[in-house]
Formats: sequence, C-alpha cells, structure tokens
Amino acid sequence: MADKKKASMARRKQEIQLQQEIETQEEWEDVMSKEGLYVIDVYQEWCGPCVGMVGVFKKIKNDLGDPLLKYAVAKADTIDALEKYRGRCEPCFLFYATGVLVAVIRGANSPQVMRTVTEQLQQEHKVIDGSAERKEIKDPYISMVDTMDNDMEEDEEEAEEGRPASKKDGKQMRFKGELVNFGDENDRSQESKKEVTVAVIKPDAVQAGKVDEILEEIRAKGIEILKDEERTMTEEEASNMYTHLQDEDFYKDLIAFMTSGPSHILVLTKGRTGENIINEFRDLIGPTSVEEAKEKQPESLRAKHGNQTYMNALHGSSSEDQAMRELAFFFPDYAIPVAEGKPKLQRTLALIRPDAFKHHKDEVLQMIHEAGFKVALQKEMSLTKEMAQDFYKEHEGQEYFDELTTRMSSGPLMALGLAREDAVEGWRSMLGPKELDKAKEEAPDSLRAKFAVEDVVINQFHGSDSEAAAQKELDFFFPMQQTMAVIKPDALGTKDEIIEKVHDAGFKIAARKETQLSREIAEEFYSDHKDKDYYNDLVEHMASGPTMFMVLSREDAVEGWRSLIGPTDPEKAKEESPESLRALYGGDILKNAVHGSSNPERAKEHIQKIFGDLKFTCDGWLAKDEEEMQDQGDIEPPTEQAEEQEHDTAVSKKSTEVEDVAPEDRQRYREAEAAKTEEPQQQEQTSTEEAKPTEEETPKEEEKAPEETPKTEEEPKQEETQKEEEAPKEEEKTEEAPKEEQKEEEVKQEEEAPKQEEEAKPEGGEETKPEEPEQKSEEPAKTEETTEEAKTEGEEKKGEETKTEGEGAA
Repeated sequence: MADKKKASMARRKQEIQLQQEIETQEEWEDVMSKEGLYVIDVYQEWCGPCVGMVGVFKKIKNDLGDPLLKYAVAKADTIDALEKYRGRCEPCFLFYATGVLVAVIRGANSPQVMRTVTEQLQQEHKVIDGSAERKEIKDPYISMVDTMDNDMEEDEEEAEEGRPASKKDGKQMRFKGELVNFGDENDRSQESKKEVTVAVIKPDAVQAGKVDEILEEIRAKGIEILKDEERTMTEEEASNMYTHLQDEDFYKDLIAFMTSGPSHILVLTKGRTGENIINEFRDLIGPTSVEEAKEKQPESLRAKHGNQTYMNALHGSSSEDQAMRELAFFFPDYAIPVAEGKPKLQRTLALIRPDAFKHHKDEVLQMIHEAGFKVALQKEMSLTKEMAQDFYKEHEGQEYFDELTTRMSSGPLMALGLAREDAVEGWRSMLGPKELDKAKEEAPDSLRAKFAVEDVVINQFHGSDSEAAAQKELDFFFPMQQTMAVIKPDALGTKDEIIEKVHDAGFKIAARKETQLSREIAEEFYSDHKDKDYYNDLVEHMASGPTMFMVLSREDAVEGWRSLIGPTDPEKAKEESPESLRALYGGDILKNAVHGSSNPERAKEHIQKIFGDLKFTCDGWLAKDEEEMQDQGDIEPPTEQAEEQEHDTAVSKKSTEVEDVAPEDRQRYREAEAAKTEEPQQQEQTSTEEAKPTEEETPKEEEKAPEETPKTEEEPKQEETQKEEEAPKEEEKTEEAPKEEQKEEEVKQEEEAPKQEEEAKPEGGEETKPEEPEQKSEEPAKTEETTEEAKTEGEEKKGEETKTEGEGAA
C-alpha cells in the first residue's frame, strides 16, 4: 500500500513539474524573463486549468523532446498582467517566446495546439540562431475589447462636456496597420460573431479553370462562401501574406508564383456559428505537400487540384489569429456576420433497404457524411414480414403494399438516425422522388435513381416526411434506453463542456449525482475489471476525487454514449475518433476522462448501484420528477391548451373503456377526474352530493367526527341482516359488470385507498370487511349509487338498463 501511495505521489509530482504554476505578478515576471517557448494555460480559480489538454502537452513534450518547450498554468485572478483575461479565459493558451507574445489559441483544440507549438519552436530556434526575427502579436480579442472600452470612454467624456456623443456605424480594430470592421456599436457582445476563415484559390488552379469546381466542392461540405473576390496580388501583398515562410528556400519562387496571375480570395464560415470552420477547411484542403496529400488524403482538394509544393491550388488560415490578420489585410471594411446562436438540429429516420444495403452500404454512408449529416443512431437488423407490415400499416391496401413489405423483410437493412439543421427535408432531397421513373428523369443524381434495382419497382430508401413522423419512426427502430455515464475525477474540471456535448448529442440527463467514491464502492463499481493488471490503479484513481454520475436517456443510449466517448485509450481515440470525449479530454488509458456502461444489462446494474431503483417515463425522464424538471427548466411545462387536450384525451380514453355507462354517469366521472386536485374534504362533499348517500353511509360520516354519537349495538346487527339479504343481488351484479368498468375501478382504487382506510376504521370488526371491496369499487367510479338499499324504484330500473347495456357492449 505504501509503495502504491509513493507511486501515486510520484505521478502527481510529474504532472506538477510538467506545468509550472504561476500565481503572483512576481512569478509571472520571472517567467517572462526566461528564454524558451512557454505555453501558458490562463485560468481562473472558479474553473481551474484545462485538465483535458494535459495529455496533449505530455505527448508533444515526449515527441519533440525540445528543452526550449515549457508549460505553465497562470491564475488570472492574482496576476496583474492578466487582469484583462478575467472572465475571458475559458480556456485560453498564450504562447510566449522569451517574454514576447507570439500566438494565442482559444478553446481546447488539440490539433491546433500541436501545430502551433511545432511552428513556434521552429521559429524560436531560427531567432536564437540569428536567422529570423521574433514576431510579436497582440491578442486580437483583448485588442478588440480595449478598442470598444476606449470608444465608450470617449462617448462618456463627450456626454459629460455637454457635446453629443459621436455616432459610430461600426467598431474597428487595427491589425498590422489595417482596420477591420467588427459591426454595429450597439452589438456589444462580440462573442456572438461567427467564426470565419480566409481561403485563397491560387493562380495555378485559376488558370486551369478549376474555380467553379472547387467552389462547388466547398459548398457541398455545407460551407458558406461569405466573400469571393478575384484579384492579382502585388509583390508587397504576397510578401506580407507569407512572411512566416521568408526563410524557406522556395520563398522567392512562391512570391513570383502568387503574383503570376489572378487568385480568388474567399471568406468562409459554416452553419449558424461558424464553429471549427478553420480546422474543418484545413482538413478539406489536406496537407501542404501535394505528394503527401495524394498519399494520405486522396480526396482532399490539394490532392485533386494541386501540382507541387507551393503550387498546391489552395491556401487556408491556420489559426484564428491568422484568419483575423488575413481578413484585415484583404477585406479591411468587412463586417463579420453575427452568429445566430446554437443550431437547432433536426433528426430524421433513414432506411437503406436490403438490396441497397447489400451492395452499396459504404458508398451511401460516404455520401451521407459528405452531405453534412451526423449519424446519431445506427443499427443493422432484419425485419419479419409482420414487423414490416406494422411499420408500413398506413400503406395497407395499396397495390404495392405486399411487394414493399416482402422486400423490406427479404434480408438485413440499415436504420439510421440522421441529424442536421434541416435533416428531414435535406434527406428527402437526397433521396429524390418516390417513383423510380420520375426520379431517374427529374433527379438522376438522387439516391433512389442512382441505386435503383433493375426490374424492381420499389425504391431502395426511406425517409421520414415530417418531424413528427421522424420521431415516431425513430421510436420504432430505436426504442428509448438508459445508460450510465461517468465523468471521472481527472475530467471533472471540464464537466460543463462535457455536459454541453452530451446535450448536443441528443441525450437527456435523467439523473445526476456528484460524489466522491470510497475505495469500497469504487471496487464494487469496477468489479468486472478485478482480474485486470490496472484494477488497483483504476480504483485508486476513481477514489481520488469527486466523480459525476449521470443517467442518460436516448434511443440506443448505450451504444450512442460509447460512440461519443470513443476508444478507451485517448491516443487511439485521437487517431480514430478525434472529436470523441476521450480524444478531447483524456490524458492516458487510466485517466481517460469518462466511462460508459458496456451493454444494457451492465447499465441497469450500474444505475442500481449508484441511484437505486429508478423508473422512467416513455420520454426518458424520471417518472417521479417530471414536475420538478419543469420547475428547473429541464423540460417545457405543458401549456394550458396542452393540459386541456391531455385531460380530454385521458377522460375520452377512460370513457371509451366504460362505454356501457350512461352519458350522465360519464359526465360525473369526468367531474370526479377534475376533482382530484381539490381538498379531500371537498372531494367527500362532492361525492356525498352526487351519490345521494343512504342510511348506510350516514353512520360512516358521523363516525368520522369524534364528537358524534357512535352506532348503537342494534345498528350493526340490522346492517348485517341487510347485507346478507342484499348479498345475492350484489353477487349477481358483480358477475354481470363489464370488464371495462373493472379496469376503471382498479385504476381508481389505489388513489382512494387512504380515504377508504380512514372510513373503515370507525366501523371496525369483521362486520365491515365484506363491505370494503364494494366500497372501493363503487365509490370512485361514481357511475352508480353506492348502496342498493337506498335506491328508489326508478334508480333500480336505471341500474338494470345499465347492466343490460353493459352485457351488450361486452
């Protein structure tokens, strides 16, 4: 045990040594005075450093082994030099070369961090060798905030002096001597601007006539072209654009090439926010080297259209900072569009029917991805003829129905849940017309036309025709499921980011709990790993700090969550699934940020261990907490109209189940449903007025009040005699009662049980017991009189008519 503690302390010490801690202005100034490239994670105490990037930093350090590379974490709360980063550092990485700011990255973007570290280290070595100069930059975001603050101060001064504040049409900030417009002054929340990138279609591609083809390929990826300007660069413009390559042997040839003919300068974004457009476009164009692009990414734009080295057809900004500089350089007056907020994703069901699934599955999936759809749900399965008929029951009676269901049940198919902003219409547009002849004529590139099977009139794909239909069809193929999700101690500092991604993936968090596990509970939770070499380390890690447990609900939740978190080893996750949670936030195979149940059975066991017995609604929420979730804003409370519709539907449904009851009695039943929310005393009063209680019920109500006179000895005897006389009648009635009424009575019985127990207590004794079942069944229903002895002749006649109707309905 002592050895394990020492090993654990050693590991923590190594982590501390990896990143120097800076908490005072003096420590900051000391770091700024040292040589080398410092990558500094600026944080505030309320959120802590970006734990998810520690693994990335380790890998870079180990791979490069460069003594110039150093890491630090700096607390903005206590360092004067970082005052402007307070409230703006979540997360933020500053690159300082011997005290000079040379790069800034916002967001935990692993590829961008790795690329920037490599580039800045190369540059710093050249500076030390005397072959290059260090290039200082200003943080674009902080500069923008400073500009806005200065303008606001000027307006305030003008107002104090009695001069009208100058009206500004927009905000501008200076980059490399140029001005870039940041929109209207009234829009103070600059965070709402879209992320953009600058792209250049180089002279070789323009001269080859490939501009339209390239633009079409860019649009096919869902990328929006905000600006497209054809211009021939001057030597000065090309030199300014490629200053970072001025020490390369091919630099002069590059400048000559870039000024040899017209280029197309583009400003690009994507979706409502433009999030990740810089990296997405760089992935689309591929590696800088054309040879490498053809080998590693043959579908990239440079592989398709490039020639050699710098004649590689396209350029794309490598970072947000570079994108802003290039935007200011080429379009100094351009106003970046305002982000529209988070996109509201739609989901739709897509079916690849058996013939297309057998022969074209991979090709179809590739086309789906290229169209910008996210595959949120995926399942290969076979339908029986009965299942196919049930799914397409709305088409029953059509001449194609039998062939359709036969084809659907002829072999394995693939069901997909696709997500995109316009998923329903987008997928149906890809499919083309349902009739194959029409599809081939009007939309020859559509999926239905392209993958039609000869001599088969049934098309090979299905798509939901509306959001409502999509939800219904998704429920058919992907029923609601729960799984256990765990945010481990090493990633708890990034829980908000992880939870946001959980919601983005369509999961509902039905339950959550943040707690620190004891070693015993951790051992029990991971009992299925007991024979593994890493078991003790895993248990020790899970008991080392707070852990968040969540119950997630979604269609196919177990596989969906495991797909979102990625492979167990974060290094493998970065290669195979770079957007997965373990790739983004995991450090190593032990501290891999998150955990997920391996199968539905294990999910149920884990949920039971941590949360106990939970019940869920058909929508995936906790059954008992629906009202509480409305209060907390997790789900929308029903509108008054919706509540009325729901109430009417429920009453209508239950009324249908008791069709044998007369209309006036059904009305009383509805009134009883509405009275559920009233005070118990009010319920009793209403029940008394409607039921017209008899002499038998009167003693019960008298007995409820302690001051009332209890029954005499004779009354129970009389009641017993009356009950014996009425017993045959009641038995006959019970046997003849319709089954539907019994169902209704059983539903009501549980709600009225407390009241019946209270009424039964004063009567006591064995004499009252035979009456209880009759009371429980008859009183809640309120469709007949509570007792037989108080009925008038007319009421008895009515009861006989009701029984006759009930027999007919049964």
